[in-house]
Amino acid sequence: MTARYGFNATLTAKPGTGARLTDLLLTGLSDGNPGASEYCVVYLVCRSASDPDVVHVTEGWTSEEDHHRIFAGDAAQAIVKRIDGMLAKEPEYTDYVPVRGKATF
Repeated sequence: MTARYGFNATLTAKPGTGARLTDLLLTGLSDGNPGASEYCVVYLVCRSASDPDVVHVTEGWTSEEDHHRIFAGDAAQAIVKRIDGMLAKEPEYTDYVPVRGKATF
């Protein structure tokens, strides 16, 4: 599948909780969660090299509609609810239209 919609999110955790936030975001890859969906073709979680409480998430989806539909589901909303309580400030989002790339893990 090809990503036709994507975004980067920067999340700032409350002091000292960046590792917990990272772990929570990585649960999004587990079966039944948004990152495991066939419509999610990129789900990358990274921590800032200069601030361990800043976490970056890159997602690529088959379409914006697929993203919104999957994130309206119970599994995604449960993760979002837990994330909200861990943040020191509002997340910052940058949306984009993927063109081409490579990922090997």
